[in-house]
Amino acid sequence: MHFTFGAPYFLLLLLLVPCFFWCREYNRRYYFPKLDWAGRESPFLSGEPWLKVLIFSLMVAALAKPFVYDAVGEQHKKGRDLVLAIDASGSMGQSGFDEKDRFKDKYETTLGLSSDFIKHRFDDNMGVVIFGTFAYTASPLTYDLDALESMLNMTTVGIAGESTAIGDALMQAMRTLSFGKAKSKAIILLTDGHHNAGRTSPKTAVAKAKKKGIRIYTIGIGKRSDYDAALLETIAKESGGKSYAAASAAQLKKVYKEIDALEPSPVRGENYLNQKLLILFPLGGAFLLLLGWVLYPKRKWIGGGAR
Repeated sequence: MHFTFGAPYFLLLLLLVPCFFWCREYNRRYYFPKLDWAGRESPFLSGEPWLKVLIFSLMVAALAKPFVYDAVGEQHKKGRDLVLAIDASGSMGQSGFDEKDRFKDKYETTLGLSSDFIKHRFDDNMGVVIFGTFAYTASPLTYDLDALESMLNMTTVGIAGESTAIGDALMQAMRTLSFGKAKSKAIILLTDGHHNAGRTSPKTAVAKAKKKGIRIYTIGIGKRSDYDAALLETIAKESGGKSYAAASAAQLKKVYKEIDALEPSPVRGENYLNQKLLILFPLGGAFLLLLGWVLYPKRKWIGGGAR
């Protein structure tokens, strides 16, 4: 089970909590024949402000729409099987791809944007294949997107060798997809180089993907002259996918958004599985505290009132 808020922006109201201690509702004048009779008490030592804070916080929590949901049960999953095949060859270690942070290399930036993409695939069975001179499955198909993201971030440039085996990457991605049961299957291939290694040609891999009905989306990373744009376009066209060019981090982010629209996850936004609202719990707590505040003598909360 997971916990979240449906309207978390209401939690900003909690920034008003200090006003219960320092903001005055109105001014009162008290007259004492002797100043010694007027005691000084810090608002932090009084029970009433803390009671108000607790009631206010519970009401804000109710406005924020707390609920729990189940996003793990595979028997309820209706999404697609999707594998990210990411190039980790030596050329991905070049910097300057991210205009906002020139010191970041292409691979680091790609991982960050891939992680953002993964977070929105609520109901998809996803996996990751890393390739260079050879290809391997960094994460099998899983609905646990947090674990998938962690596995992705454990990879580094050169972990699979310095060359680029696009054919082997596609074959490994298809092997990873073979363990999924979804009718809709797709591969997203990201690379910044030319096919120059591996045992399988891209042509053979694409023919197999086409036979299995697997769509392949290709993304060329960096300058168009750096990678085999014609090959990537052919791979996408033959498999029924689409080819993209991302010369910068900003363009890669746009590409991911477009693919997200072309391959939408069935569960998006607030469509969580087995959703159970918890609004009654904070509302009930606030009501009981208000009732106790009204019925219980007020001087008991203030502490130090007249007897």
